Amino acid sequence: MTALPSFLGFPDRLAEGGVPRAVIFGAGHGSTYPGKDSSGHALAANAIRAASQDDAALVGHWDFDLGGPLFGDGPICCVDAGDIATTMHDNAGNRARIEAKTREVLALPAVPILLGGDDSVVIPFLAGFADHGPVWILQIDAHIDWRDEVHGERYGYSSPMRRASEMPHVAGIVQVGLRSVGSARLTEIEAARHFGSRFVTAREVHARGAEAALRHIPEGARVVVTLDCDGLDPGIMPGVAARTPGGLTYTQAIDLIAGLGRRANIAGFDLVELYPPADIDGLTALTAAHLLVNAIDAIVRQA
Repeated sequence: MTALPSFLGFPDRLAEGGVPRAVIFGAGHGSTYPGKDSSGHALAANAIRAASQDDAALVGHWDFDLGGPLFGDGPICCVDAGDIATTMHDNAGNRARIEAKTREVLALPAVPILLGGDDSVVIPFLAGFADHGPVWILQIDAHIDWRDEVHGERYGYSSPMRRASEMPHVAGIVQVGLRSVGSARLTEIEAARHFGSRFVTAREVHARGAEAALRHIPEGARVVVTLDCDGLDPGIMPGVAARTPGGLTYTQAIDLIAGLGRRANIAGFDLVELYPPADIDGLTALTAAHLLVNAIDAIVRQA
């Protein structure tokens, strides 16, 4: 069997026992709802890896998004550890494995970068920071994901920010890119506001830029970024399960990432809700790969 390519051709470990600054790993399944099928989302991590291959030979070249080569004049300091073994509907087991891997990366110490999977993988990813708090969360998403439960499942893709709000190590949440209608009802809006979540609509970002969201993040804070692909406009990221017009542009998204790297400390990053069966000509996976490059750059520059 031919080995699947790593992201940008990154190694799975650094030579001579070196400690990477960031570790990429995938998790195809989290907590899938009864009667639902998460196998489409499980294709996301390898779709992103495949989309990165044309640029693998260009890692040392000038990138105009970054203002220079990805790792400057230094060596590659990010690794791709491959995927955690997850099984659809083994919800508790999947959560345990994702949390354990996150803790393992943080103990190196390095910045964990998770490629999902649907939004349910975010819950154990955030839980893995329990001994590394306090952390803030910057969520880029069309939806607030604040449902307490759906079909009896409290850890599914509609609940990550609700569960995060219950974690003692989470100091605050900023939710950016919000628009249109989703699963949130008035009760979820009230619960999020009671917690103190800051809502930043896509319209606000279109009008005022990344600062509309970044101003809510305390300077110097440790921040975990969770990027749902439907936070961006479906014109550039059509491969999602819930296409919603009016989303963030690519430039707005990378301005958020770069601005956060300058203002605070990116402690973790996840990219979720890419649904390859709905993608068009690989556009979503390609955009996701470039977003990931920008995240890695922001992490490397802050170290």
